[in-house]
Amino acid sequence: MSEIVIIGGHGRVALLTIPLLVADGNSVTAVVRDPDQVADVEDAGASAVVADIETMSTDSIVDLLEPFDTVVWSAGAGGGDPERTRNVDENAAVRTINAAEESHTDRFIMVSWCGSYLDHGIPEDDPFHVYADAKARADSHLRRSSLDWTILGPSTLTDGEETGISVIPEDRGRTDGTTVPRAAVAALIAAAVDCPRSAGHTVRFNAGDSDPEDVLHDLNLNLSSALDSHGSGFE
Repeated sequence: MSEIVIIGGHGRVALLTIPLLVADGNSVTAVVRDPDQVADVEDAGASAVVADIETMSTDSIVDLLEPFDTVVWSAGAGGGDPERTRNVDENAAVRTINAAEESHTDRFIMVSWCGSYLDHGIPEDDPFHVYADAKARADSHLRRSSLDWTILGPSTLTDGEETGISVIPEDRGRTDGTTVPRAAVAALIAAAVDCPRSAGHTVRFNAGDSDPEDVLHDLNLNLSSALDSHGSGFE
């Protein structure tokens, strides 16, 4: 059993993930910004902590993370405000990664975006640039950390009950218009918690026919023939 804390615990992906983690025998705590959100996460099966990760210092986040061995980052500013996007999706994420290194937390699962490359190619005058840049920088910081990290990069999120996934190859130019249900992201998060061998990998994915557990259990296969300077769908 893992002691798991979900940052961004009231998000739609998080609320789908909590019951899966609890069903697997884990203890789950959800961090929410608004006291009005507590009932929702408790109904999903988690304990709740009210805290604003956007404004917390690294030391405060260390104290928050101390009881837990696994962090799931599922927070995001939700777009719209570039300053808040940078504050949450990059700065708060980086502080949380640093805090996890300082606490006894070992495992860090980042819910990111399939295009989170430092050379993502989104023009600076595109409103999406700030988000793409923030996610890429946070992911890069996590990869350089000492944590047992796994980065999950879904394409555009949709509703729906399908939980199968398809790994995105390195041809990033073909990810536009692709989608994946939030339920599939939740299933992959739960599978990653239960699969230590996924540490050190980035999985970029769409909806598909593959079971998330099967995808993660295949990560140790020899993928060298599929790799280029970035890796294929895995890093």
